[in-house]
Amino acid sequence: MPCRVFVIGATGTIGQATVRALLRRGHEVVCFVRPRAGVGGRLSTEDSAKRLAGATVRVGNVCDAVSLARDGFRGEHFDVLLSCLASRTGTPKGAWAIDHRAHVVALEAAKAAGVTKVVLLSAICVQKPLLAFQHAKLAFEKTLVESGVSYSIVRATAFFKSLSGQIERVRAGKPFLIFGDGTLTACKPISDDDLGDYLAGCVDDPERRDRVLPIGGPGDAITPREQGERLFALLGRPARFKQVPVALLDSIIAVLGLLGRVLPPLADKAELARIGRYYATESMLVWDAAAGRYDAAATPSAGHETLFDYYGRLVRGETVAERGDHAVF
Repeated sequence: MPCRVFVIGATGTIGQATVRALLRRGHEVVCFVRPRAGVGGRLSTEDSAKRLAGATVRVGNVCDAVSLARDGFRGEHFDVLLSCLASRTGTPKGAWAIDHRAHVVALEAAKAAGVTKVVLLSAICVQKPLLAFQHAKLAFEKTLVESGVSYSIVRATAFFKSLSGQIERVRAGKPFLIFGDGTLTACKPISDDDLGDYLAGCVDDPERRDRVLPIGGPGDAITPREQGERLFALLGRPARFKQVPVALLDSIIAVLGLLGRVLPPLADKAELARIGRYYATESMLVWDAAAGRYDAAATPSAGHETLFDYYGRLVRGETVAERGDHAVF
């Protein structure tokens, strides 16, 4: 049955894909956006409305309970809260403000509006939490599970846009950067449209109710070296790699961490370096704690488009990567 769905985090590429999927399924969608949305606030309200055509767009501050109630829910009834909202960089201040506090505020406002189901886009990396944004996401996941509201927590793997940062570098004749030998990690990346369709499906699929749902894209898990090899092949060039030692990241983290004690902006840079190291050394797959390893076979798949399909479209100029702050190789 069609539902009234209140969406936060709608203006990102995954949010837009999710709104399109919800509309295809016949749901009534209301998106709550900032006055200036997108990376660097480049999207006006009119721009957001164009990107979210078919949905109702309302403007306000998702971090403000008063604005959510007055400008967002407006005293109306809703069935579902769906969130694609996430902090842009993962630094501690932003993570706790957005990944945790803004979601707590939204949950309380949604319950007051009659919402009985929450669909939350989380991240598979919270399985092994070492970073501020992972702890912030887990804290809200716990709040949601204990709230009494039905939930679907979707822990997605890597995104295509996070793995597309080296295309122009390689096109310009430079080598593909890898950490170690390029086989330290693997992932099952998922496209925006496939993930959006999966999130929309959580609204009315009883099999996904009250569950934590890891999800990746179709096909086998792939390593950074395999990503580089396929990219060179699509460009018709011999593969060239430049190996970066993980120890270099450790040194950068140590220096920035030390300087950050006296220069606060450098503390954020140290956290960004920690995030980079995490993605350089941890796979985006289901973690088997008993076996102490990542398990590609246990990582569910959804959708149709592979990363290499996407690389092909980028190389042919059929699409443009809108990466924003998602620039992890």
